[in-house]
Amino acid sequence: MNEIVQTTNNTPIEIELNIDNEGYTTAKNLYNFLELDKSNYSKWYKANILDNEFAEKNIDYIVLVLKDENPEGGRPSKDFKLTATFAKKLAMTVKNKKGEQARQYFIACEQMLVKIVQQKRELQKQWEIERAKGVLVRHILTDTIKMKVADSPNKKFMYPNYTKLIYKVLFEKTMKELQEQYGVKGKESIRDYLTAEQLKEVESMEMLVSSLINCGWGYNQIKEFVEQTNTKQLAG
Repeated sequence: MNEIVQTTNNTPIEIELNIDNEGYTTAKNLYNFLELDKSNYSKWYKANILDNEFAEKNIDYIVLVLKDENPEGGRPSKDFKLTATFAKKLAMTVKNKKGEQARQYFIACEQMLVKIVQQKRELQKQWEIERAKGVLVRHILTDTIKMKVADSPNKKFMYPNYTKLIYKVLFEKTMKELQEQYGVKGKESIRDYLTAEQLKEVESMEMLVSSLINCGWGYNQIKEFVEQTNTKQLAG
């Protein structure tokens, strides 16, 4: 069962090359995969493995002497354990259909990697935009509280109370639970751990709260309203 699970973690070409659990295949597996002339095997491994200036013994390959294949004596056949990386390099140098298949496969992998990197950069850029917008929206909320909420001993707690309310409504967890979930430490901000979409949700809710405070609503009214509004959105 474990072997089956391991196999499914390999790439298609690694499966064809019979890459084992330690990350090795053999020269004969590779040679068969490449569909090369069987009579040239000795010449091929000498030129591509033993005499390859870019290959290092016991790092890229390990020599295997298969004496049991010649029980009646004579010169024993040779095989080699090849790392998956070295085998792939050799596959790409072969000028036939299988070699072209290997080259096209690795080109496709590289293109996919480039695409993933570009997507990550775009996501990071979008996150930075939302993070900057969040700072502005947070200032709007704090300024609104300063100007519109009547002075009282509890006024200084209004911003943290609204913040806790917003996160509780959006994520259905207390601020402490969220900090534990994301591993927020010390003076780090929970916002640094949120996605761009989550930051957008926080910004929208903060703007809503600011608008309601401007309309003269109190904390309890706002709490009831945002809880009901979010419940309706989830149900929709």
